[in-house]
Amino acid sequence: MRYGGFMIDMDGTVYKGGDLIPGAVEFISALKSRGIPFVFLTNNSSATRSHYYGKLRRMGFDVGIENVLTSAMAAARFVIDERPGKRVYVVASEEVRDEMRSVGVDVVEDDPDIVLLTFDRTITYEKINKAYRYLCGGAEFIATHPDDLCPTEDSYDIDIGPFIRMFEQMCQTSAIVIGKPNASMLLMAASHMGVDPSATVMVGDRLYTDIEMAVRAGIGSILVLSGETSREQLEASGMHPTHVLGSVAEIPELLERAIISTCARHSDVCRYKPFMALKGAFPVRIPFPLLFIYKGRVILSNVRIYVRVGCNETV
Repeated sequence: MRYGGFMIDMDGTVYKGGDLIPGAVEFISALKSRGIPFVFLTNNSSATRSHYYGKLRRMGFDVGIENVLTSAMAAARFVIDERPGKRVYVVASEEVRDEMRSVGVDVVEDDPDIVLLTFDRTITYEKINKAYRYLCGGAEFIATHPDDLCPTEDSYDIDIGPFIRMFEQMCQTSAIVIGKPNASMLLMAASHMGVDPSATVMVGDRLYTDIEMAVRAGIGSILVLSGETSREQLEASGMHPTHVLGSVAEIPELLERAIISTCARHSDVCRYKPFMALKGAFPVRIPFPLLFIYKGRVILSNVRIYVRVGCNETV
């Protein structure tokens, strides 16, 4: 397993509703200790990046707001880049609407060019009817993500998917869906981390979003069974994630095994785990003193040369 960056789902993967999944904090610490970049990638567009950042921090994760990318912000970026100057009616909470304004989206209440649908927990009949009238009048339809259900501590809430189908049927239109499994979400995340998209891996609990995005992009995937998907559902799906784990708590051990096996292919030194524990993540640079002879005497110089030992692969 060689991955240059981790894309990590949140709901059902590192927490479920308000409950932390055991071992999730240690998983992120393992990535940070190895210098592996990561980004939390959530389809849940009901709240802002600041909200998710604060939730992760309160749960004990050592992360920054730059480690969070929501489907709402990905949709905002799509509008700014691909639909510059367009007026947008955003079906969302006021906090998410304000966040979109702050990054440059022209959020309006009347005569929009685009209706942008998020997972709006404050949705009202008035909002639904306004969106319906604008879509029937020719506005373009964009949705943040396709999920039907959103996991909670003990059950599921209805997500955005049924609303997308309702508007598509009633208005005879088709939505552009931005979030997972759409490849645009992956490309934004890879750009955010500064890594090649092909070197990334997706970690998540949902087959039809997390794993499907990885399959479409031809990248690695880690399905965790701590959220929506059961082993029986996986077997019935016909999908084949790269790894199937009980939870993210098992990933650090996977990384450790990968370091041992990968380094062993490249250097005899790497085969010794005590050396690994002493020196940390590979590759390492080992100092050697520079010796030279002057008037028949061996002189030990203060200058050091460094020999790079280990492997050149990213785990």
